[in-house]
Parts: sequence; C-alpha cells; structure tokens
Amino acid sequence: MNYAIVFRLLGYILMIEGVLLLLPAVTSLIYAEWAVMGVFLLTAAISAALGLGLRTIKPRSKVFYMREGFAATALSWIAISIVGAVPFVLTGCIPNPVDALFETVSGFTTTGASILPAVEGLPNGILFWRSFTHWIGGMGVLVFLLSLLPLTGGSHVNLMKAESPGPQVDKLVPKVQSTAKILYGIYFALTVVEFCFLLAGGMNVFDSMLTAFGTAGTGGFGFKNDSFASFSPYIQWVVTIFMILFGVNFNAYFLLLLRRFRRAASSEEVRAYFGIILAAVAVITVNIRSLYGTFGEALRHAAFQVGSIITTTGFSSCDFDLWPTLAKEVLVLLMFVGACAGSTGGGIKVSRFLLLGKTLGKELKQALHPQVVAPVRMDGKLVNHETIRTTNVYIAAYIFLFGASLMLVSLDGFDMVTNFTSVAATLNNIGPGLNQVGPMMNFGAYSNFAKLVLIFDMLAGRLEIFPMLVLFLPDTWRRF
Repeated sequence: MNYAIVFRLLGYILMIEGVLLLLPAVTSLIYAEWAVMGVFLLTAAISAALGLGLRTIKPRSKVFYMREGFAATALSWIAISIVGAVPFVLTGCIPNPVDALFETVSGFTTTGASILPAVEGLPNGILFWRSFTHWIGGMGVLVFLLSLLPLTGGSHVNLMKAESPGPQVDKLVPKVQSTAKILYGIYFALTVVEFCFLLAGGMNVFDSMLTAFGTAGTGGFGFKNDSFASFSPYIQWVVTIFMILFGVNFNAYFLLLLRRFRRAASSEEVRAYFGIILAAVAVITVNIRSLYGTFGEALRHAAFQVGSIITTTGFSSCDFDLWPTLAKEVLVLLMFVGACAGSTGGGIKVSRFLLLGKTLGKELKQALHPQVVAPVRMDGKLVNHETIRTTNVYIAAYIFLFGASLMLVSLDGFDMVTNFTSVAATLNNIGPGLNQVGPMMNFGAYSNFAKLVLIFDMLAGRLEIFPMLVLFLPDTWRRF
C-alpha cells in the first residue's frame, strides 16, 4: 500500500470540500442566517486545514494501483461525509452525530433517505448544503478531482474505476483528465438546462437550484415535506424527464455531441433502459387508474415514480405506499434494476442484468449443445471473460451484503416489509421504501446501530461494494 499517495489524495479532497462549503455559507449570507454562515465558514476552515496538512505529505512514488484506488475512494467518501456532517450538528438542526452522518452520507451517495420528519423549517443554508451534496456526489468527488488536477504517474483510471458505477469503465478520450472534464461538462450542462426549464415553470431561483441539484445527482432530498406532491403538473413532468435523462449512460451523450447518432441509438443498455421504463409506466398506469380522476393524472404519477425509482432519485409526487400491490411490486423490482452504468443513478444497473441474461442464454445453449461456441456480445462487441466474472462476483457480494444487512436491521423489531425496503432503498441509493420508511415517512425511528448499518450500505451501494469491502482485508493495508 502506498500510504503517502492515498493521504495526499485525501488532502486534495478535503481542500476541495473546504472550498465547496463556502457556497452554503454564501447562501446563509444572502438570507442573513449569520450563525449558520459562521458554522459553514468554521467547517470550511477545518476541512481546508486538514487538507493542507495531508497535502504536505510527499510520496516517494506517485504510482498507485487498484488497491490504492479502492482505499483512496472509500476513505475519501468517509472523510467528506464526516466533515459534511459537522454543520448539521453545530447548527443544532441534527444534534445526534449518527443522525447527522446518516443525512450527510445519504446526500453524498445520492440516496435521499432522511431521518428528518420535516424540512421546511430548516435554514436555507442547511437546505442548500443538503441538496448540494447530491450534486457533488452524483458524478463523484474523485472524478471531480481528476478533472481539476493534472495528476502525474500511475494509472489514474483506477480512481475512476473505483468510483464510477457499472461493470466496466471506458475512457471517452485517451487522457483520464480529459474524460473527467467531458463528464462534468455534460453533467453541468444538463443541470443548467433543467434549472432553466424549472424557472420557466414559475419555480423560484432557490427552489430551482435545489431541484436541479437533486435531479442531476439522482439524489432525492426534498425541500418540501410532501416532496413534489404540491408542485404543478408542469414541474412534475420536467423533473420526471430530467430524472430519466440523468439515468442514461453519459457515453451516449458524448456520442451525440460527436454526432454519432446511430451509434448512440444502438446502445443495448440505453434501449433496454427506456424499454423497462415504458413497460413499468404502462403497467402501473393501468393498475392505479381508478385512484385518480383522469388517465393523464394517473400517467403523470406513474411516470414520475417510475423515473424516480429506476434512476434511484427518490422524489415522490404522491404517497405510492397507498398504491395497489402490483404497482408497489413493480417499483420494488425497479429499485434493484437501477439506471444505466456510467450515469449518476444507483442500483445494480441495466447493463449487469443484460450481461446476466446473455450469460444465462449462453449456458443454456451450451447445456443442450456442448460443442457450440456461444460468445457473449454487447453492442456487437465481444464481452471478455473478466467482465462477466466481475459481474457475477458483484452479484454474489450484493446478495451477501443485502442478506447480512437485513438480518442486522431486523434487530430493531420492525416488520419485514419495512426492513427489506429500507435495505433495498439504501443499498441501491433510492431513498424511500415502504411502510415505516415510505415516501411520507423517514428513517429516524431506527436505532443508531441500524443507522450505521444503513450508512455502510449507502456507501457500499454508491461505490459498487468492493471499495468498502476491501477496507476490511488485511492485505489492503500491507506494505509491499
């Protein structure tokens, strides 16, 4: 383990967080929230000072491999979450440190699960920071670091692999830093476009910013107690469309920018993603039609919740916990499917399900015809054995972690639906579950121990499990 390079990267991350904490301080200044502004300035100073201290560490070698990539990624997310929780505690908005950490991790991992029973009374600076953590974590803090700093030496794609969602990570252009800049450029542009559409619908600037942050990061923290139920149909449709757009693999947008329209449209994952959405919206609309006055209203709520759940955003336009069983079952299944790889969405990812389906088809064909060579292809390209192996290992680790977490949170004595959907909502970075953790409820009733389990699940889900698990392996910390 190259400890020096890992700590140096942690220093960069904390310095960046110190700068980012100035934005909610400015928000507090605008709204004359002097005490809150002071807390953010203090936290920013602490973060920057810690970062500068770690930044002084000089590594003998600037080369780092997957071991360092995993460790740096996991430790960075833990560090920014701990520092990001400080304003909640010092302002008294969330006095319990475990609750504050839960809220912050939920923000950075773009989960959107909350322990707060009401949010409309919170200071504007705190509301800004809650939603801004979604935007920071949506594309990834290390991807942001790579886009800013011309790090030299080592295979820096290992950092991107450790943080970016999906079974494999491709560089859009030869240089990793250029790839990171392109990804953030697309991310920023889509955020601005949504912000403008929300303003056109009559939403004020502050609310438009918070909504755009939450949608872009597919996060889900609301600034109203009823999430988006009280907003106009226009606003709900805009949010629905952009939630779905942010769940698309960003490689497709890059191809569109290069005017390679046919190649972008031929992506099997993107086509499957939209196919699943259309099918789920159709089934749920028919199933809930009797609950609403018009077909259009039923379609709007079905589309909003399908877009919210499959992209793991977690916003809600109604209390879908009151829907018929079939509709709720479809939403629970969508929790596991998730969005596309290479997007800001969570879940297992559409591409992994495609690979699993193709692998199953190959095995069945070879069971009938042992001599037949049946390679697995995606988008016309041969999928190498390593990608298939890592996909299978990921699913095995996912099942193990899900089962262990379910047993641990069950110690609190809640019903099975609550426990099952709470783990599904946090491990898949969704936000709301059903019953006691439904869209109009919160996670505050869980014990501190259960919250710590769910905090780990949120981090593991956002970082694709392995970076968090390797922290517990002795070989990770052994010097070579």
